[in-house]
Amino acid sequence: MAYETILYAVADGVATITLNRPAKLNAFNDEMIGETLDALRAAGRDDAVRCIVLTGAGRAFSSGQDLAAFQERGDAVSIAEHLRHGYHRLIRQMVTLEKPIVGAINGIAAGAGCGVALAADIRVAAADASFMLAFSRIGLIPDSGVNWFLPRLIGYARAYEMAVTAERVPADRALAWGMVNRVVPTEQLPEIAAATARQLAEGPTLAFGLTKRAMNRALTSTLDEALAGEAYLQEVAGRSADNREGIAAFLEKRPPRFEGR
Repeated sequence: MAYETILYAVADGVATITLNRPAKLNAFNDEMIGETLDALRAAGRDDAVRCIVLTGAGRAFSSGQDLAAFQERGDAVSIAEHLRHGYHRLIRQMVTLEKPIVGAINGIAAGAGCGVALAADIRVAAADASFMLAFSRIGLIPDSGVNWFLPRLIGYARAYEMAVTAERVPADRALAWGMVNRVVPTEQLPEIAAATARQLAEGPTLAFGLTKRAMNRALTSTLDEALAGEAYLQEVAGRSADNREGIAAFLEKRPPRFEGR
């Protein structure tokens, strides 16, 4: 499929979505938000895709909203409507897509770009990557899911400080705080992210998707609700072909051959 602002490729069970406005540090305009959302939906529908990598072209993951493009709309534009019909749909798609998403964070992930990065299930950062909430510099609050993701990952105090100071958080500190899963040499990021995704794609991806659903629901559930949810989803997983294959492989002392169903 042809896109103007992103690249989309599928190989070895992995769909790679590359934000592709490098001259603008992959700042989001309406077209890129829409194309990224469309690519995620396509990956979700495609049975050949069992894992997704999301990254940026050039020297940035994403610098956030393209402010110049937004200002071109004029004074009548509602920021709330822009969020509801753009970033919020994108973030929800990432969270509800029951396939693992690996965020390969190269360079800066700022503003909405930070929110999109945090919505990935596994975040692998290049050594020169960094995260910044620049909203306060223009008199705004964090958006694009940041207020939900970040305090859960690093705690209120650190999240609030990031928001009000707009200081850049380098990759090593992001790792220490729990914002990313690992930091790798910059030149090795594409290779390591792809290898991580291929490994996931070869696994029981139905169970991976159900785990994603269970954990995200549990974040806003009572203990009893979480236990009821996991019992239901475990029943679904227990009736899967992957579960039967996993048990057979264990008993036969051979590697399993999962199919994601």
